[in-house]
Amino acid sequence: MPSDIKKIKERNMLIIPVKEGENIERAIKKYKKKFEKTRVMKELRERKEFTKPSVTKRQEKIKAAYKQRLQSAEI
Repeated sequence: MPSDIKKIKERNMLIIPVKEGENIERAIKKYKKKFEKTRVMKELRERKEFTKPSVTKRQEKIKAAYKQRLQSAEI
């Protein structure tokens, strides 16, 4: 059991290689980008409250219609 937990922790850990003499701001920027790519915050926000499947589908349809209107306006 402990090895399973260790594997999960290793998978979720962000590792940012920092070169010697590299600016700390640059390292923080790399960390933020990598953290954003993992979509952890987005998942946490989604889990905060339950949305019904019908609401999700409706939102997707609205987004699709919006994108289609934008695309037709470009042409």
